[in-house]
Amino acid sequence: MLPFLLLSIRAEPEAADDEYATFLRFTGLDEPDLPRVNLHAEDLPDLDLDAWSGIVLGGGPWNASEPEERKSPQQRRAEAQLTRLLDEVVARDLPFLGACFGIGTLGVHQGGVVGRDHPEAVGPLHVTLTEEGLADPLLAGLPREFAAYGGHKESLAVLPPGAVRLATSAACPVQAFRVGRHVYATQFHPELDLAGVCTRIEVYKDAGYFPPDQAETLKELSRAVEVEHPTRILGNFVALHAR
Repeated sequence: MLPFLLLSIRAEPEAADDEYATFLRFTGLDEPDLPRVNLHAEDLPDLDLDAWSGIVLGGGPWNASEPEERKSPQQRRAEAQLTRLLDEVVARDLPFLGACFGIGTLGVHQGGVVGRDHPEAVGPLHVTLTEEGLADPLLAGLPREFAAYGGHKESLAVLPPGAVRLATSAACPVQAFRVGRHVYATQFHPELDLAGVCTRIEVYKDAGYFPPDQAETLKELSRAVEVEHPTRILGNFVALHAR
């Protein structure tokens, strides 16, 4: 099997390592089949896309809608490299799955509108599949409505031309969408389990997602909701696209 590639943007080692561990666990892949590149710390290498089954982009504290002058040098560099990568990914319809930051990155790349009108607090949220989502093979086995973990300052307000909305929520109009047949992005985090969301809450409690003194309350809210379905997406992604 050709490997999949995980692209990370996290500067914080605890969050980056936990993210990698959860992607490994829920894709069912071993490290040789899911190498990672941390775009915060290193350049995206030249990729022969014929050598990969697919690409996964994780989330983090960067926002695609941030004014250019307020983005860090690392974010500007990584976004320029991701733009060039997505040019080829979309043109080839190469299997791609972006989570959280990935929905803004793919959305902007494809001409959608990303803004700050539909934030969601870190923790559990309620997702509803559209009719197109119910029929999409990436979401096979998921019920029409399910709980997921997420948390974001920005979201996709207007779909890119020709994109298909796959999931929504009361607070956020686009929770997942598809471009072509194989290029996907989700606003929620399909890799997150309870331990993972508690790690994120702790690591990012001073990152502006919520008042720091609410961290323990958010962990309790996360423990109170059973989240069992979203991780199936990662197994589906591998099963559909491994070659």
